[in-house]
Amino acid sequence: MSVRDRIESALTEALRPQRLEVVDESHLHAGHAGSRPGGETHFRVRIVSDAFSGVSRIERHRRVNALLAAELAGPVHALAIDARAPEEPGRP
Repeated sequence: MSVRDRIESALTEALRPQRLEVVDESHLHAGHAGSRPGGETHFRVRIVSDAFSGVSRIERHRRVNALLAAELAGPVHALAIDARAPEEPGRP
């Protein structure tokens, strides 16, 4: 299973999102710190979930980071997170 698939699976199982987008942006960081041949090191997550209603932005990021702790300790060098509740405007 790819790193992207593991990220998607962990977030889907725990947060039951209405929307989830996991984008591998590793190609944008080639030659930079943490980059490896083959990619799967730099990701962007956009997620909308009821689990984020009434929760601060910092706590949302903590929850996502905790769910992805294994990936962040290993193959993932960087993770950008846009986590919103369904009632919030914006784009995820």
